[in-house]
Amino acid sequence: MPFSDFAGNPETIHRLREMLARERFPHAVILAGAHGSGKYTLALMLARAMNCLDRPIAGGDALPDFCGHCSNCTRIAQSADLDARFAEAVEARENLRDTDKKETRLFVQTHPDVLIIPPDPPQMMIKVDQVRHVIETIYYRPGEARERVYIFTSSAFMKEAANSLLKVLEEPPEFATIFLLTENAGELLPTIRSRSMTFNLGALPLTEIESRLAQLRPDWNARQRALVARLSEGAIGRALSFDIESYIAARSHALILLKSALGGGSDHTELFKTTESYRSGAEGRAKIENLFRTLYSLLEDVMFLQSGAAQLVRNTDILGELKKMAESADFAWVQRAAEGLSEVERGLRRNLLRSLSLDAFATALERVS
Repeated sequence: MPFSDFAGNPETIHRLREMLARERFPHAVILAGAHGSGKYTLALMLARAMNCLDRPIAGGDALPDFCGHCSNCTRIAQSADLDARFAEAVEARENLRDTDKKETRLFVQTHPDVLIIPPDPPQMMIKVDQVRHVIETIYYRPGEARERVYIFTSSAFMKEAANSLLKVLEEPPEFATIFLLTENAGELLPTIRSRSMTFNLGALPLTEIESRLAQLRPDWNARQRALVARLSEGAIGRALSFDIESYIAARSHALILLKSALGGGSDHTELFKTTESYRSGAEGRAKIENLFRTLYSLLEDVMFLQSGAAQLVRNTDILGELKKMAESADFAWVQRAAEGLSEVERGLRRNLLRSLSLDAFATALERVS
């Protein structure tokens, strides 16, 4: 997969490759963009281009690329499936003695000179011991590559960890590059941002995402591709990994809740049958989080229709149902629904029963509708 296969943002890719060609690549790079925009993919591409043993010149722009076949390229590419490598690291730590678990931090490393630093569970934050490990190794010259590469996959740093990283950025070695991946660069300390170069990955046009989905997801029909393209909000990675079956199932439940609230009838059989399926447990937590995201998506679409901005609606395959809801509810009702949904989320963090909380959400809207 050469740079030409990267989806979107050609100007950003060109600029990064130009800096590689001129050997003016910064020691710290912030890649900012929405979830699924390709930040991690791009960081691995750049790590391979820095360390490719062949380092071909691709295309007519005479800029460096990577072969994808040499030992450095193939070993770095083994980290491409971050979720799988992360799960392996978690499992390896779980198999340690209890005393060792507390002192062991998570890393992903398939090449001796390329280290991926993911947020450490259960807090899912970058911890100071992870940064200390970076400090301990970054000043050693690479053994098999030209550059040592460190990729922080999240900007959720604990305070002490962020301060420790700042020390490295103040005096970086000439043979090391640090990538900081974030959805919002503002989450990083201003002192970290000032010592790094930031590149933003913008959203892809709907037409481009649909075109790529047609090539890579032929199992989806045109209607499904159009829906996923809108829901992914310009992030090709999110689009390709989108679980459309789970989304449709969650959306059907969300519609039942909203229609029940708008209908205001006395028969709540279908409502109670739906909410009863949201029970306690880890599996139920993922299910109800998906329901919340879907409810917010539908409420936003209703608001877009009420505001005369139908072009912004994402759930276009159920546009008729959304228009009926927009006609039945005013803006104040949508606002109350969003506030009520936020209250349900806060209640669930206090371990309130999920099914009863959802029942209360729908019936409370009935009384004020």
